[in-house]
Amino acid sequence: MIQEKLDALSQLMAEHVAMPFPAGLRGLDVEGQDMVMLDADAYGYASRVVKGPLGEPSRGNLRRLVGVFERVLPAISDEYAATYYRHVREVAVLAGEIESMRHE
Repeated sequence: MIQEKLDALSQLMAEHVAMPFPAGLRGLDVEGQDMVMLDADAYGYASRVVKGPLGEPSRGNLRRLVGVFERVLPAISDEYAATYYRHVREVAVLAGEIESMRHE
């Protein structure tokens, strides 16, 4: 089951890399969150999850990161940017699910 989720995460990450970053959000903070860093952090944690389990501090940071998406997404008015960040959120959520499964 974990391997299937890891494969799905790898696929989502490949799709994410193929999507152009929304130019209008470069250098912009939304709800106090730097959007470039949100993207980079989500992808970074997901990349680490694909390679192996996260330590406890990183698991907590990933959980908090998913919460940031809940605050930021409703504030994004550009349709493409909202789609882009919903996809990034999916990457982070799936990475979190995999980590939860590893530590049950």
